[in-house]
Amino acid sequence: MRGKNILLWALWLLLTLLLAWYLLSRLYGEAGDKTVFLPGATTDGHYQIELACNACHTGPYADRDALQEACEGCHADALKAAKDDHPKAKFSDPRNADRVALLDARYCVTCHVEHRPDITGPMAVSVPADTCFLCHEAIGDERPSHAGMAFDTCTSAGCHNFHDNRALYEDFLVKHMDDAPTLFDQQLLVGNLAQIAEQLPDYPLDAHPVQALDAAGQVYPEHAGDAEIVRQWAGSAHARSGAGCQACHADTAGGDWVDSPDHTACASCHKGEVDGFLQGRHGMRLDTARLGRELSPMDPALARLPMREDAAGRELGCQSCHGAHDYSLAESAVQSCLGCHADEHSLAYRDSAHYRLWQRERAGDAPAGSGVTCASCHMPRIERDYYWGTFVHHEVQHNQSANLQPNEKMIRPVCLQCHGLGFAIDALADEALIRANFNAPPAVHIRSIDLARQRLDADADTPAH
Repeated sequence: MRGKNILLWALWLLLTLLLAWYLLSRLYGEAGDKTVFLPGATTDGHYQIELACNACHTGPYADRDALQEACEGCHADALKAAKDDHPKAKFSDPRNADRVALLDARYCVTCHVEHRPDITGPMAVSVPADTCFLCHEAIGDERPSHAGMAFDTCTSAGCHNFHDNRALYEDFLVKHMDDAPTLFDQQLLVGNLAQIAEQLPDYPLDAHPVQALDAAGQVYPEHAGDAEIVRQWAGSAHARSGAGCQACHADTAGGDWVDSPDHTACASCHKGEVDGFLQGRHGMRLDTARLGRELSPMDPALARLPMREDAAGRELGCQSCHGAHDYSLAESAVQSCLGCHADEHSLAYRDSAHYRLWQRERAGDAPAGSGVTCASCHMPRIERDYYWGTFVHHEVQHNQSANLQPNEKMIRPVCLQCHGLGFAIDALADEALIRANFNAPPAVHIRSIDLARQRLDADADTPAH
């Protein structure tokens, strides 16, 4: 009997050691599968990087201050750019100590708890929808127009957001309250890198002066001299602007030939675009500096949105959308997107007025910048000025999250390029219209501008004291 017990104890010890070895190898191994440690499903914004545990959990005994530092490491710049309406400083002010007792918004995790899908709503918000009541219970007295409104409607589309209200401030609503629905003469920004490259402080002009190149002057290994590849490059913007084979394929450290250069090669000329790519849904898994470990590139098979079945297995990098050598902006603006995305909104694009405008532009029947592509809205060109506006680069914003959620973030950089504010607010609040890719006027009306106009009229009728 005693011998049997010893055997059982030995077996138990062996199994315990094996289990400990398995878990430790997963936890501390660089390439270990850490899914076993996930306490619950992650949000749509973080699921791609959920296995880079240390990106958020910076140490085994990290407190919430350390967690907050990790949040700010990724999101602080975006909040600053958004002119955050509820910055940390507001809640760190001793005069607001009573409000901190109700909602400690000094910490992101107060409102955004991870791994709790049972209490998590849109935009990863994990507090009740009527939380605004905690600080704004008297809003009906301060603004009669808001009397009787339920507090779970504060963040309804087109009304208020906790952080980013750049398109919803009352002064901005008043400024644009008489906008026409569509501004037919407007045109989107067009690329101008080749025209201003010589002025860009971080462009490698010494290595790649802006000048037209031909195939005869290129140096490449014999195995890389495919005639079709050379033909594609010769017809590209790279060839017209001084970026030859060595510009992408030469290793920056030793000059050795690299058959398949990645985004780091692109960054030598397109740093802003690559920075945005690493912050967005397509490239965030490759941002080893933020994540602290290497993850495989994003694959459409991992996406939570509907994707084409034949897109599974594609590793997302710059070439996934732009091609390896022809770098066609026309291809990357629409066809590359629809080569993966198969959700209702994407599939409806070809039935939209935006697509018809794009077809007219491509046919030469409309000026450059008059068409609207997938990229026009989700990766718009933004103005990045240098030397206090001396010159402006029309850079493509590759971080889709910059204007993705809440969708009112899209109004100023995108919608207002062609539409009035009221039309844009209504359109983005119409969920059915979004699914149909804006193929008709909005059927929803948001009263934000109406309320701002009423307040303006009431102030005008109030006698001065």
